[in-house]
Amino acid sequence: MSIYVGNLSYEVEQNDLKEVFSEYGTVKSVQLPTDRETGRVRGFAFVEMGTEAEESAAIEALDGAEWMGRNLKVNKAKPREDRDSFGGGRRGNNSGGGYSRRY
Repeated sequence: MSIYVGNLSYEVEQNDLKEVFSEYGTVKSVQLPTDRETGRVRGFAFVEMGTEAEESAAIEALDGAEWMGRNLKVNKAKPREDRDSFGGGRRGNNSGGGYSRRY
């Protein structure tokens, strides 16, 4: 399981997050997504800690804390939803854009 960290400064770097979260235990990984077109940090990250207890301690301490001029949103990350290759919203194989085929 990992931790979702939201409302991050756009100036944040992976090492910044690793440093802050390492105060609460072992940081196994930090993922800091960037925008595909601009390369700019998207304002959120995922941090994986060594144990559940370390994750809980970090969440409790950092949720709502001010860091780099922003109030962090820190909680357990939700599992990623599977999306089909068409971006979701399709109903069956030949859905016809959601229109009824009754004549």
